[in-house]
Amino acid sequence: MNEPISISTWSFGIIAARAVVKAFREGKSVLDAVIAGAQAVEDDPSVTSVGYGGLGNSIGTVSLDAAVMDGKTLDCGAVAGVENIRHVASLAKLVAEKTPHILLVGKGAEWFALQNGYPLQTLLTPETVALWEKNAHQMKVAEPWTHDTVTVLGRDAQGNLAGACTTSGLSYKLPGRVGDSPIIGSGLYVDNEAGAAGATGVGEEIIRIVGAQFMVEQMRQGKTAQEACELAAKRHHITAKRRGKTPVSVAFIAIDREGSVGAAVTTHSAQFQYAVTRGEQIEMFQGKVVIEG
Repeated sequence: MNEPISISTWSFGIIAARAVVKAFREGKSVLDAVIAGAQAVEDDPSVTSVGYGGLGNSIGTVSLDAAVMDGKTLDCGAVAGVENIRHVASLAKLVAEKTPHILLVGKGAEWFALQNGYPLQTLLTPETVALWEKNAHQMKVAEPWTHDTVTVLGRDAQGNLAGACTTSGLSYKLPGRVGDSPIIGSGLYVDNEAGAAGATGVGEEIIRIVGAQFMVEQMRQGKTAQEACELAAKRHHITAKRRGKTPVSVAFIAIDREGSVGAAVTTHSAQFQYAVTRGEQIEMFQGKVVIEG
């Protein structure tokens, strides 16, 4: 029997990885395991780009986006622009389970959360308020300080795939801005018949290339997870060049049907790390930089 596998973005992916291993050990489904990983990062106030302790937008408000997807059924759910609700990855799952919709936003998503027993709570911490105030005078919406989504992809022993992503989005963003994370096909896409893929970084650029869907379709055509990630990175360079823009920090992760993982990043400055679990083992890796279009 194959061992369960997962891959999680950034250095704080180790937090997600530990939670995924524990969830698999407890016999949870692959979807619940990746959500457990995402939620562990949502709960950590030291991660200022996800969940509790996230940095605020241009007026200091923290708003969260999240999505989940089940590769066996293609069931998916997402929420965007959610304030005062901490666990938005599990809320996204409830959207898939309890509504005929895929995406709920803003106050509608918050009301849905309250109806399902989620408590209202501030997402700000004294530390992040101080950090926001310290840097707000020099920040520009076009030059965000943080944009590091946690995306968690998993594969169980039977070959079923699932994914979850959750973020507080670009720091100092305009109120109402939504990135790639809750957009199925951009920040996340999972299909047992092809693979699982996710992204992190400047969401506008990921949306522009429909990053996750692009990678899954590459794997459907026979590319490995690593090849799919590298092709997505190259695609960003190509689109940036077409627009006369400098490539920005965007990173991609994937798991293919065979259980191989891949990761790539578009700039040397990103220092993109990711965590991989195989059974009980957890390892950290550095993403391959792909700079050619």
